[in-house]
Amino acid sequence: MNNVRNKKRANKSLPFFFKDEFKVFSIIIIVSTILLISTFSFDTVPPILNRGIQPATFPKGLLVLIIVLTTLIYYLSFKKPWKKEKKLPKNFFLTLLSFIFFIIISKTLDFFLAISVLSVFVSYNWGEKRFFYLLLVGIIFPFIVFVFFEMILGLRFPQGIITNLYYYY
Repeated sequence: MNNVRNKKRANKSLPFFFKDEFKVFSIIIIVSTILLISTFSFDTVPPILNRGIQPATFPKGLLVLIIVLTTLIYYLSFKKPWKKEKKLPKNFFLTLLSFIFFIIISKTLDFFLAISVLSVFVSYNWGEKRFFYLLLVGIIFPFIVFVFFEMILGLRFPQGIITNLYYYY
């Protein structure tokens, strides 16, 4: 009799606002919305001083993208529920460590080089072992980021080994 009672309770579903998915979704949406509202108080730059886009435009776009992607992930969590894991995988901690290396490399050597090393390291860590694809990720992804910031947004990368070759030649 006791086993039957436990099984019936286990099958009862919690209300949606008690589930972990909703808690994470709510926190991200609330923080992003507060930050998005705060971007409306940013000053505008006169057109003569403006290089690329206005300073408030990029954070607004980024925060809207975070809200949209978070909503999409929350919607997908209904289709495929999250796995409950007791401890985080080793890849997670190595990825966090790679961000520390990213900061060190970008501050001492070059930001472009740091993006390249980070993208290769994270790709390798999460399962990509083919050298050709790692090389493509290490070259193409930083190039796309560079083109986006330099050409579209009109922002310069910090000085470094590789970026000095572009800016001074």
